[in-house]
Amino acid sequence: MPTRPTWRTSSGPCSASPRAATAARCTGPRRRSPTSRVGPVTTDHALTALTERVRRFADERDWQQFHTPKNLAMALAGEVGELLAELQWLTPQESAAVMADPGSAARVRAEIGDVMIYLTRLADVLGIDLVAAATDKLADSARRYPVDRSRGSAAKAPRVE
Repeated sequence: MPTRPTWRTSSGPCSASPRAATAARCTGPRRRSPTSRVGPVTTDHALTALTERVRRFADERDWQQFHTPKNLAMALAGEVGELLAELQWLTPQESAAVMADPGSAARVRAEIGDVMIYLTRLADVLGIDLVAAATDKLADSARRYPVDRSRGSAAKAPRVE
């Protein structure tokens, strides 16, 4: 069973409850990991709106004929490769600081945008709810990698004991 989101701690309608936050049209839960740097997690509404914009973009250009799952998956892999090329020869420290350089930051951001567009389009064509798929996968990973046996270990699940 999914856990309920933790809502902002500031006062006002966004912090009262999920229902109050929804009624007030708040941006949604604010979750932070030790590595997060900015703002709230993207809401389901924003992902739905993006999916619709990407679909419209393809429809306006009559590209549905080319947007087969195979073609989209290949294009997605190509864009992931372009993102990887931005980080490939950097040291771990340099890759962690890549967003500090405006030129590198712009290229990484653009490649992540391309990855997101192709992933969104592929999921749309296949009828996959991205949020549900990611939520299910995260729950599966939590079962396969329990914290008490996985913390600090890069071992694959079959080797975790």
